[in-house]
Amino acid sequence: MVVGPRVYALSAIFIATLGATQALAQVDPWEFEVYPYATDGRGVLEIATDNAVVANGHHSGENGTASGSFPSQSRWYNEYELTYGITDRIEGAAYLELSQVAGHGMWYAGSKYRLRGRLFDEETLPLNLGWYAELEWHKSPQFDSSSLELELKPIVEKDLGAFSIVLNPKFEKSLSGGGHSQGFEFGYAAGTYYRWSRYLSPGIEYFGGIGLIDDNDPLSAQQHYIFPVIHGELPNRIEYSVGPGFGLSKGSDRVLFKFNIELERFIGSLVGASDEHGWFF
Repeated sequence: MVVGPRVYALSAIFIATLGATQALAQVDPWEFEVYPYATDGRGVLEIATDNAVVANGHHSGENGTASGSFPSQSRWYNEYELTYGITDRIEGAAYLELSQVAGHGMWYAGSKYRLRGRLFDEETLPLNLGWYAELEWHKSPQFDSSSLELELKPIVEKDLGAFSIVLNPKFEKSLSGGGHSQGFEFGYAAGTYYRWSRYLSPGIEYFGGIGLIDDNDPLSAQQHYIFPVIHGELPNRIEYSVGPGFGLSKGSDRVLFKFNIELERFIGSLVGASDEHGWFF
């Protein structure tokens, strides 16, 4: 069976469907990451840093990846993450967000806290399914007009031979500050990956947003990005994901570069093993 053309065709259809609507939602430049179905193991602590640098962006705020008053040009988005495997199917995480702004130095930009889980055991269903719930605080107005946001997203993953397709549809709601009286925004993160080796595997990731679900912004104001990436595992259980990103719309920054690194260690579990017949906890 020839898997490659099917995988890339599905990826193209996914992007085209999003682009056909008229809208914009800001992507999360601190986290150019596609979340897989698998969670950290029970009792495992993960320490990670996600980074993105805008090589060719916008020179005024509230354009490209800049949601607040600072411009995106030459920005370094720097995030630190602690994740702990609570059960065999659920993990919790806390994040610290910093940003190096051209001419303004390094700033505290916000914090966020989230839970993420997987449903059922792998391959129990035709698609591997998971969930994600997050609260995020922003330093406003420098980094976002909204000071508090709720983010919800399902996680969908499917393996086709040596390829994996991962979808993270994203639903965001401002709870305080700008936009709190409006409804949900829709965004996405997605990836197509080829499992070449444990240490080096290629992939293509997509990030973007189409704005408010009930009041889309014009296509020219949307953000859509494509990232050719390589990812894998280094010695001592250090994992990495790096690659350049290219804006696909006028509202996007033109060129970015992401580099994410994470380290996992087992430190001890707080609860017993999950029920092998369970589907949530």
